[in-house]
Amino acid sequence: MKKVKLCFMLSFLFSCNHIETGNSLSKSDIDYIKSLNLLDTDEKIYKYYSEFKKKKAGNFFTNKRIAKYWIDERDKEKNQLAFALYKDIKSIDTVYNAGTTYSPYMLVTKFDSTAFKVSVNGEKEEIKSFFEDALNTWQQHKK
Repeated sequence: MKKVKLCFMLSFLFSCNHIETGNSLSKSDIDYIKSLNLLDTDEKIYKYYSEFKKKKAGNFFTNKRIAKYWIDERDKEKNQLAFALYKDIKSIDTVYNAGTTYSPYMLVTKFDSTAFKVSVNGEKEEIKSFFEDALNTWQQHKK
């Protein structure tokens, strides 16, 4: 019964969120991401997804990097900020079927062997488009 409740809550949570373009984000959203030092002034977000509220979590790629953040309002030590500039990325692996309680994600591995996940959810075609666009952008800018 607990698993059913968890799945229901997660599906409700994810159904409220969708993949956005940088153009659909508000100025305050962009300013917030800049305040986290995950976005330069001359940088453009191509696609963005939040698992929750934008002030709490975000996953995106730009013309310079792939990034994610998770902000724990109760315990700052649990905050997670991660990004990789395209030139620093060794590989990107996509996982479409991450189990019933997890979102599809890209595993971004840097040349220094650190790695992080960029999660997205939505319709299959939207997820595929996010992943493919991120991979193509990396290929174009990794030099």
